[in-house]
Amino acid sequence: MSVKNKGPQPGGGSDGRPPLSRQRGAVLQQLRGQAGSVTVTALSRLCGLHTNTVREHLDALVGAGLVVRERAPVVGRGRPAWQYRARPPQQSAVREYAGLATVLAGQIARSSADPRADALAAGEEWGRALLSGAEPARSTGDARGRVLDLLGEIGFAPEPDEDGLGARLPRCPFIEAVREHPGVICSVHAGLARGGMAALGGDPDQVELLPFAEPDACRLRLGVRPAGAGGPAEPAGREGAAGPTDGGGTR
Repeated sequence: MSVKNKGPQPGGGSDGRPPLSRQRGAVLQQLRGQAGSVTVTALSRLCGLHTNTVREHLDALVGAGLVVRERAPVVGRGRPAWQYRARPPQQSAVREYAGLATVLAGQIARSSADPRADALAAGEEWGRALLSGAEPARSTGDARGRVLDLLGEIGFAPEPDEDGLGARLPRCPFIEAVREHPGVICSVHAGLARGGMAALGGDPDQVELLPFAEPDACRLRLGVRPAGAGGPAEPAGREGAAGPTDGGGTR
């Protein structure tokens, strides 16, 4: 298998993170002390640091999966500001599932008559289980945001698009398993997002995963795609989608 498109970087939990600098850790602690999301300007005042310095720290914390970045509600004209909130300090147990996912993928690839369909179904069940008992989403946008939060907890470090209809996934906690069983694992991830959306009362049919769509990231669509619009890669997670191949494909 030739490797041209390397895709996302490995994701992981706290064990794989470099230690935070003293100042960056202080910014994170200040953010954890807030009751809700705050803007860069507000956090700069709380920390006594320049806004550019705080913004740099926040970008790094978002990339590390420790902080969530989201648009403020629209009020009046103009683009709403970014707001930030800290993720809970405890690490989700789902980060430990990488080995299990590899075993599952291998079993499905060897024994299933339709590996992609079975992997998608397994992912959907996983997504529903992870959000079992969760409060239904207040809106479609809320459902999308909470699905991205879930993916962030697992280690995908999603970067939401400005319109809220999708995100880049620059990291993957199962990247080694993806390279061994790409069609299976990517379908599991598509099912995970679909199952999470369904558990929150959203429409899972709006979810599409575009594996290795960019040189350093996958793409996730969470909104309705315009009719006839093409994508940079075949989506995983919808009936008839090809997704990445298990052998002989370009990566």
